[in-house]
Amino acid sequence: MKLNINSKYPSVSDLRKRTQVKIPKFAFEYLDGGCNEDVNLDKNRSDLQKIELMPHYLSKFDQAEMRTTLFGHTYDAPFGIAPIGLQGLIWPNAPEILARAAVNHNIPFILSTVSTASIERIGEITEGKAWFQLYHPTQEAVKRDLLERAAAVGTNVLVILADVPSFGFRPRDVRNGLSMPPKMNFKNILEIFKHPDWAVQTLIYGQPNFKSLLPYMPKKLNLKGLGAFMDATFSGRLNEGRIAAIREQWKGKLIIKGIVSEEDTLKVIKLGVDGVIVSNHGGRQLDAGQSSIVPMIHLVKKYQKEIKIMVDSGLRGGPDIARAMASGAAFTFMGRSFMYGVGALGKQGGDHSISLMKKELQQVMEQLCCQTTNDFKNHLI
Repeated sequence: MKLNINSKYPSVSDLRKRTQVKIPKFAFEYLDGGCNEDVNLDKNRSDLQKIELMPHYLSKFDQAEMRTTLFGHTYDAPFGIAPIGLQGLIWPNAPEILARAAVNHNIPFILSTVSTASIERIGEITEGKAWFQLYHPTQEAVKRDLLERAAAVGTNVLVILADVPSFGFRPRDVRNGLSMPPKMNFKNILEIFKHPDWAVQTLIYGQPNFKSLLPYMPKKLNLKGLGAFMDATFSGRLNEGRIAAIREQWKGKLIIKGIVSEEDTLKVIKLGVDGVIVSNHGGRQLDAGQSSIVPMIHLVKKYQKEIKIMVDSGLRGGPDIARAMASGAAFTFMGRSFMYGVGALGKQGGDHSISLMKKELQQVMEQLCCQTTNDFKNHLI
């Protein structure tokens, strides 16, 4: 399809700067920040940027073909939209905007359990092509119902979140009152008044809430009650038994997101999982951990013939996608880059940011004389 790029914002950096101006500080810092001192947030970027690619200028080259087949579906590009919680806090209606753009561009969109659009709404928008990321419930009945709802709208790929056994310590969110339960202090109210476009859109689409979880929530829940509900209803800590039970129930493809160790990779292979997304949750959980690209490279060398190994965290655009694919990734995902697009440009942000990624990746492939995404590995230095 035609690539629609707003010439005022020809980079993710431009979109980020515009988003910072357009949305309240508490929303921007929730999106932009990492945990503790942002060490792992920074390592995600710096370790990716160390990867270098070699052009083969005199090789035979016809055209760049970025279509990539994954789990039986051929996508138009080797990247997708990662799951993000509370997307509607960053920009009202954000998950719907991104899901619609993803299906129009034929790339995967992953809906988080704690996003602000329902499973049914995203299933309708994407005609069942979206993926669903499960944040593991403590109650068997809730888990089973969520999976049945996902299957009912046509979802074929289920992603289980592994890297949130506890909530990351994020000083910005603590200062801004975005802990659980959240607090709307005077400073945040003032920020809302300073960003009228965001405020008006929030009035139009309503206060963000966890729409997929509404059937399980008590009615008229206040903020304090919301925190208690989340603590009582969800446990992010996975184990082999929980994965095995989901593998038995889920008939589609099953992915574990957040895997970084060889030990965990071996366990999920034995459990019959179809793929892993190597991830450190965008640098938001463990500041003392590795960047996502470093363990991914190690796991690819040992296990790429046994399981699909994908990656997210730290990727911002076309050059990073190329770096990850050259390092062996079967597919890549990004979260912040697309949210910057929506924060900056609203309804046009999904189309713009996906178009930008495709254009950047096409340029890299043409510069390298790389004809297909499978050829990236031949350009790794």
